[in-house]
Amino acid sequence: MEINEKDIKKMHEKPPYGMIAILFIGAFVALLNNTLLNVALPTIMKEFDVSASVVQWITTGYMLVNGILIPASAFFIQKFTNRRLFLVAMTLFSLGTLLAMLAPTFSVLVIARMIQATGSAMMMPLLMNVMLTAFPVERRGSAMGIFGLAMITAPAIGPTLSGWVIENHDWRVLFGIVLPFALFVLIYAFIKLRNITPNRDVKLNMPSLILSSVGFGGILYGFSSAGDKGWDAPIVYGTIIIGALSLIAFVLRQLRMKDPMLEFRIYKHPMFALSSAISVVLSMSMFSGMILTPIYVQTIRGISPLHSGLLMLPGAIVMGLMSPVMGKLFDKYGARILAIIGLTITIVTTFLFSRLGVESGYYYIMAIYTIRMLGISMVMMPVMTNGLNQLPMSMNPHGTAMNSTLQQVSGAIGSALLLTVMDKRTTTAGEELIEKAMASGNAPTSAEGVANMKMELANQAMLNGINFTFFVSTLIAIVALVLAFFLKRVTPPKYEENVEHDDQEEIS
Repeated sequence: MEINEKDIKKMHEKPPYGMIAILFIGAFVALLNNTLLNVALPTIMKEFDVSASVVQWITTGYMLVNGILIPASAFFIQKFTNRRLFLVAMTLFSLGTLLAMLAPTFSVLVIARMIQATGSAMMMPLLMNVMLTAFPVERRGSAMGIFGLAMITAPAIGPTLSGWVIENHDWRVLFGIVLPFALFVLIYAFIKLRNITPNRDVKLNMPSLILSSVGFGGILYGFSSAGDKGWDAPIVYGTIIIGALSLIAFVLRQLRMKDPMLEFRIYKHPMFALSSAISVVLSMSMFSGMILTPIYVQTIRGISPLHSGLLMLPGAIVMGLMSPVMGKLFDKYGARILAIIGLTITIVTTFLFSRLGVESGYYYIMAIYTIRMLGISMVMMPVMTNGLNQLPMSMNPHGTAMNSTLQQVSGAIGSALLLTVMDKRTTTAGEELIEKAMASGNAPTSAEGVANMKMELANQAMLNGINFTFFVSTLIAIVALVLAFFLKRVTPPKYEENVEHDDQEEIS
């Protein structure tokens, strides 16, 4: 499909809302699965008899596949029509959902989640690229605010829906609920979806794809395995080293290519580079809260999965309501002031989470979590949109692919690192508490007394680990706040300067 300035202006006057709605629903359903099982993790741990560091593969594995495939999304978006790409992605996602619902073992469940991720990996870059193409610059903030409903709200709603299902039904029902929606979107898209983005005759470079997969995959696998195997295990530091070397080779190769799979030269645009850095740091902090909060609420406080999910519901609602508002505020005021205020809120609330106790009130936790989500909603989409606004239109697929890749990779690495920090701190605190109990001379002698003491000490040790991890997350968020002070509002290059994008993307 050839696209010119006249086509762009016509689309800007009347954006294809029907097409965007199809993509939006598909992306929403796919992203919902990113956190759908967080509240269900303790239940799945018991059913399959796996540890906390092993069960995290349900979420980390999902992000792992996304991190491997999303770098290639710029190629797929340019090479294939958005209709074909979306139909293939939704088919894979639906098959993975069906397999997860029927999974007889934990390994099959992880594989099913990875198949889901194979489909969902294309959703966000595809939707974001369509939004950037369909709306004029002066309305991008509002449009991307609506886009934020899928990007931020879907993962936030996941724990609430999961909590209700786990309280009343088997965890497999989670996938049974999602499957009909996925199939409906697939059928509706087959009938109604058409192509609305430009395509180019680009070729996939296999060495680049292999280096990208080994690079991102090795790093993610190494970090994700550290909690279970330990940082001194050869498989852990070995895969991290191999992944890092492959990633360096991948970047160097892309910089030498005329038509790279992923264009790293977009980092010559300073505001895009800065927005990427802030998004990476914030993602590490954000995903930690989504995983640690259910563990604290259910394990330490003994609150049911349903009430654990309800605790997170106001945060999801606030993010959903505020995302379009933040988009309009971005169009008016820019990203800097929103990011500074939002990150300040995020830092304060994350620090308050690091001071939780065994008796912390249910509604107190709910209030902190909700305010924290408000802060994050003020940062994510405005910062990302500000960075993308500095790119020429021909670079949009690469910009969206890069942002999505970094968000998935940083989320997976951040979750793995912080869960490892929690596990190590919990173990150390447990040993110290046992030593103190034995040294005090007041240790119980009966079997029941010993069992009760061990349970109480284990909870205290885990609380110590969770609090310390939230403190580390606070320090990470402070880094993002420092970076936010360097944000500047940018004016995107005009379309006329980028119509002949084939020539601009090649290096003679």
